[in-house]
Amino acid sequence: MSFIRRSARSSDSGVGGIRVNPNRQKSSSNLAAQVSQESCFSESSPLLGFTFSNETLEEGSKKSDKLDADYDGDDGDDDVFESSVKQTGWKSRLNQLKIALIFVLILVCSGFIATQAELEDKWHQFVVNKDNPTVLEIPVGNTKAPIVKLQIQAPFSSGINQSVSEGDTVVNFKLNNDTFKLDLNLTLLHGGIISMESHQFACHKADNNSCLVHVDTNSSVPIPFLYSYSVLANNVDHEIVYALIVLILVYVLIVLELVHRTLAALLGSLAAVAVLSALGQRPTMETLVSWIDMETLALLFGMMIIVAIFAESGFFDYCALKAYQLAKGQVWPLITLLCLFSAVVSAFLDNVTTILLLTPVTIRLCEVLNLDPRRILVAEVLFSNIGGTATAIGDPPNVIILGAVSKQGISFSDLTVHLTIGIILIAVVGYGFLRIYYRKVEFLKNEESPEIMELRHEIGLWKKASLRISAVTREESVMKALILQKTAELENALSRSLHKRRKAEKKDFHSTLLELQKKYRIRDHWLLVKSGCVLLVVILLLFVHSFIPSLHVGIGWIAVLGAVWLLVLADVTDLESILHQVEWSTLLFFAALFTLMEALSELGLIDGIGSAISDIIKHVDEDSRLLVALCIIVWVSALASSFIDNIPYTTAMIPVLLKLSEDPDLKLELLPLVIALAFGACLGGNGTLIGASANVVCAGIAEQHGWGISFREFFKIGFPMMLVTVAVATVYLIVCHVAIGWNT
Repeated sequence: MSFIRRSARSSDSGVGGIRVNPNRQKSSSNLAAQVSQESCFSESSPLLGFTFSNETLEEGSKKSDKLDADYDGDDGDDDVFESSVKQTGWKSRLNQLKIALIFVLILVCSGFIATQAELEDKWHQFVVNKDNPTVLEIPVGNTKAPIVKLQIQAPFSSGINQSVSEGDTVVNFKLNNDTFKLDLNLTLLHGGIISMESHQFACHKADNNSCLVHVDTNSSVPIPFLYSYSVLANNVDHEIVYALIVLILVYVLIVLELVHRTLAALLGSLAAVAVLSALGQRPTMETLVSWIDMETLALLFGMMIIVAIFAESGFFDYCALKAYQLAKGQVWPLITLLCLFSAVVSAFLDNVTTILLLTPVTIRLCEVLNLDPRRILVAEVLFSNIGGTATAIGDPPNVIILGAVSKQGISFSDLTVHLTIGIILIAVVGYGFLRIYYRKVEFLKNEESPEIMELRHEIGLWKKASLRISAVTREESVMKALILQKTAELENALSRSLHKRRKAEKKDFHSTLLELQKKYRIRDHWLLVKSGCVLLVVILLLFVHSFIPSLHVGIGWIAVLGAVWLLVLADVTDLESILHQVEWSTLLFFAALFTLMEALSELGLIDGIGSAISDIIKHVDEDSRLLVALCIIVWVSALASSFIDNIPYTTAMIPVLLKLSEDPDLKLELLPLVIALAFGACLGGNGTLIGASANVVCAGIAEQHGWGISFREFFKIGFPMMLVTVAVATVYLIVCHVAIGWNT
């Protein structure tokens, strides 16, 4: 049974209330009775903090049932935790309709996938030179006007169909009036380095049920090629439309919160694979697995393990106390400190790691100050994404850009200097916007007293704990009964507090600090030393691994190795309790999202965006071409990165920018183009909850602590912040690269 958190409304008498679900309480009573019949149970549970017996369980169940009876006649209060199965009327019918429609969609997608064979690439070889052109015969059967997808492996230079200078080695693939031209690099040929390119041909006329692709080159040296082909469906021309429909479907599910965002991503990836299957391009299971960025998943998994063990030392509680002491209990100094720290650290460390470390501290600190953690966390993650844009290693798109343009003479320092100056201005304006948006401090505070909020939060955690226990054995049944009893007593205490209209006493800073010092302290100094040393080594390796060629481990390996080190050093015996703190739903969401984005890329959505940008820039007058190019690249990149993953988008846009910069007729420098791409792709991640990896990680950790961040809550502050920061970035690009001409 799942429970939905809802805010309590005041009744006519002005008193907030809570209604305990009668179905759940009855099950608790039955379970307690079952336990009492099986054995005489009486023990002291350190987990629950007091002694339980059979009489205690039965008494608590009776109190809960009595509380339900008292509340059933009160129409003024809403359920704070309402069972999803307790729906009546039109809401229940809409819910059943939603389930039916989604299930029909799943059945249709499953049918397309099950009835189409997997597309396995079978590679063939041929050799060509200028004296011996060749013809590739591709069988298409009885298909009328088929679309042929040709994949070629050879030592290609970057850029496709780009302008060719005299003396360059090129190869032409011709089918009817369509010519696919590629530039060859003979140096790569001698080094055995090959790359793969693909192109789709429309075969209007087939000879003997075959399409003939003519291949020629201007090279006098014989050049070997590998090629594979696949015959696609006739309606493949509409694949971008299908991709947009799938993307819109995913966002409708997430925005309207019809299903959990992880399930929405799974449904979207299933639909995208089904579309590929319907078009004759069903990927193999190995291909689907290769689409998942295992490096990112390993980083998240390893850091979640480290943070879970680190939290047991009491370090995050202690940090919250020190931050409260440093800010002297004031809200805005605290927010400023958190945002500044988040931005600076994210400039040198992966922002996902930064958010993994900061989120638990922030939640604990907000609970101390009786603030709503969701609003503070959103501000924190926004500045983490802004700070990550400042350097060439702070955000994944910047790393991809640096790796692609380093051979073009653009160094790490070139990118970092241009980005950092702009980010400083953007951060200042973004902070000003945040102060205006959060100008009312009351907006950041919880409406109820800290005691009430703590009770509500604790009830939610106990209920979540009871749902995780499967009552298979007798001991598990007893434990679940104890947890349900604890929940019932907390609900009873909350009810009494609400009906007595108990208000929080206003305490001064010093008295609050003294109280917090007694409550929040380091619980295990030896564990703190072990965890701190391991975390320090992991952070150091994450920062320097890209600068040490002899270090053959990526960020995923570093995080996983750090987690294994700490598991051994901390002498963890109860591994299940640590694994319970891993955000499995977040990891599954990323896996589904990677699959979805790669499938959309296969459908041509991202390449279509890049081609549209290129076509627009080419038709602009020379005098204003750079201005228009910068504006289009930064804004299209920002909007696209808000709704699709910025990593595949950046990967697809780099060849487009290289092609534009290498075209002698356009006269565009590469540096301003990639700077605009970096600003757009990184800052655009602030637009929506799934626009950046750090956003999803922050929402997942917050949800685990009982403070779920919805898509709409993030969008209300994230999208305006994205518009403001991208506008500042646009002005900076125009001043530096158009007005001043700082293009080197």
